[in-house]
Amino acid sequence: MQLQTVLDYKRLLNHISDLIEVSGCRNDYITKKLGIKPQNFSVKKQRVSWNPDEVEKLLTIIDNEDVENYLMLEQMRFLKNEETITLDELKKSIKWE
Repeated sequence: MQLQTVLDYKRLLNHISDLIEVSGCRNDYITKKLGIKPQNFSVKKQRVSWNPDEVEKLLTIIDNEDVENYLMLEQMRFLKNEETITLDELKKSIKWE
């Protein structure tokens, strides 16, 4: 469980630049809200050097439906090869018939 949390966080970090682009928010707006210089923002985007507090604040700033849709699509792509079971199999496994 903990390992999966770390892997999910790494995946999120690797998509931060995409999320910023999808959000439609301008970089100058984001830097102002984050309280950092545009140069530092650019470096953080290129190096993916965000700390957890910055990621939390950034996601709060860029939160919109387009970002949510992008995240959902990426999650679906990530899980597309996961094994699944049918509803009937689920019912049998929990003895719910």
